[in-house]
Order: sequence, then structure tokens, then C-alpha cells
Amino acid sequence: MKILVVLTSHADLGDTGKKTGFWLEELAAPYYVFTDAGAELTLASPKGGQPPLDPSSAAPDAQTDATRRFEADAEAIAALAATKRLAEVNVADYDAVFYPGGHGPLWDLANDPTSISLIQDTLAADKPIALVCHAPGVLRDVKAADGAPLVKGKSVTGFTNSEEAAVGLTDVVPFLVEDMLAERGGNYSKTADWGVHVVSDGLLITGQNPASSARAADTLLAALQK
Repeated sequence: MKILVVLTSHADLGDTGKKTGFWLEELAAPYYVFTDAGAELTLASPKGGQPPLDPSSAAPDAQTDATRRFEADAEAIAALAATKRLAEVNVADYDAVFYPGGHGPLWDLANDPTSISLIQDTLAADKPIALVCHAPGVLRDVKAADGAPLVKGKSVTGFTNSEEAAVGLTDVVPFLVEDMLAERGGNYSKTADWGVHVVSDGLLITGQNPASSARAADTLLAALQK
């Protein structure tokens, strides 16, 4: 069982002068869901090498058992420091794909032709894909086989407008995940802010926020085992 994990390479939080990147919990929790189940992981990013970590996700109040385990895991840290360039990835080599969030993907992966093709090719090959928190934003320009937006008519979730407002970044992000998914015809649903909410529609699995990342990973594993 081989799973590709796709991370952002984008580090700048708009024009704020602050930094962003991937969200640690959204990598760490799925990392151990997968590896504890015996999966072989490959980490990739647009630029390859060390992807930027959103510093807020390393703050004391954002830590979980999974993030603490990850930060103490030399093998995991080494894998993170040496992500594969996304352009060098072949979908045929993997059984499933997982996208952690953080704000970074809204700037790079949402516009990345390689990522867009990867998602389309994964689904065309009848393989499941899961995206959590801001990562469903990378579905923005992904098309279904008929040329319509991939999410049109599909049940989806992702970081909510109210969660974005709560972190004070509504006017900083290039687009709001909830609005984009709805505008492209997705059947968007959500639970209370910061609650656990994961939606499956065929091979497409989406999670609302960091708290949903482990369940999204579990759901991806379940899809693989069908």
C-alpha cells in the first residue's frame, strides 16, 4: 500500500510579511494513521526538498499527540526534509493520494498544472484521494472527465468561512475555500467550527479542518481496503 502525500512549497502569507506553509497536525496525524497501518509513504511538493511549516501550527496551543510524535521522529523529519518534486511523481506508482492543508496550498497548489493533472489522473485511475482543511482549495481548477468542475454535484467540505474569519485571514487569502467549492457547484457541508467533519463522495474524500485530518486519513484507508 503506497500513498503519496502532497505538501505546499509556498511560505509567504499574502502581503502580511508573515509566514505560512503546511499545517503540522494535518501532516502528522495522517502520517501515523498511514504508517501504523503499514503503508509506505512518499512526500512530495512543487519545489521538492523541505516544505515550509506554518509557524502557527508549531505553537504550543496547536500541539497534539501526533505532532509531538512527529517532531520526535527522526525518520519522519528526514522524509519531510527531502520531499520529492511533484513533477517527478508518477500516479501509477501509488494507490492513493493525500493532501494536508495549511494556507500555503491556496497560493501554489491551487494553480499548479502538475497538481491539477495529478488529481485528475488519480481519479481517472480509480484511486482515492483525500484533502483536508485548506487543501480542498486545490480542487478549484480540477476538471471532471466531461470538462465540468470536478466538485460539481459532489458532496464536499473544507475550511469554513467562519473558521477563516476566526483566524483573521478572510481578507488575506486569495480565495475562501467554502465559497469556492459552493461556486463550482459542490454540495458543501460543514459542522461547528473546529469540529470533526469528513465527507466522502466516491473516490473523493474531504475534511473540514485540522481536527478532521485523522478521520480523513482513516476514511482514505477504508476506501483503499474496499
